[in-house]
Amino acid sequence: MKQKFFLVFAFSFFAFGVFAQEVAILKYRGGGDWYSNPTALPNLIEFCNENINTKIKAKPQTVEANSVDIFQFPFLHMTGHGNVFFNDDDARNLRDYLTSGGFLHIDDNYGMQSYIVKELKKVFPNTDLVEVPANHKIFNIAYDFPQGLPKIHEHDGKRPQALGIFYESRLVVLFTFESDLGDGWEDPEIHNDPDDVREKALKMGANIIKYAFEN
Repeated sequence: MKQKFFLVFAFSFFAFGVFAQEVAILKYRGGGDWYSNPTALPNLIEFCNENINTKIKAKPQTVEANSVDIFQFPFLHMTGHGNVFFNDDDARNLRDYLTSGGFLHIDDNYGMQSYIVKELKKVFPNTDLVEVPANHKIFNIAYDFPQGLPKIHEHDGKRPQALGIFYESRLVVLFTFESDLGDGWEDPEIHNDPDDVREKALKMGANIIKYAFEN
């Protein structure tokens, strides 16, 4: 109980204090490429600082799921293609972080879905991922997406889905599936996306950041 109180206090201090505008990439176990899309989050940070009045440090940090360091960041970003594994300490720490005001965005770079659904059950055993409705404020908090999550890259011909976990009515986990926002955030020459596609990806990313910082 004392440890949990310390973590909650630490998050409250850091999230709303001097470190309120830092974000981090979540390093996870299992062998998946948590480090993929290396230019994505820095580009999103630059876009947010230029367009939605954030002052996020240009270089995102890297944190591990079982570390107290995650409580320094109001926003964690997670991506990759392969296996994801949370042990008991990871799951407990992430649950404390998310129920204390933190936010986790998981962007499927292709191939994460089957793993992440199973591992999130360790974090919230009694809660399922549900589709976030298109009228949720994460789709209009800075830029309007009346149809919900935009499609950035094609993989299996499926529609894009924003799946979430809510805690006490607050969206705490957002899993973006069949969209591949991170590819749209990367340097333009990497995927050769048209400007309008990259703009959609960056604007949706800005909505996610703004929601995480303000809710």
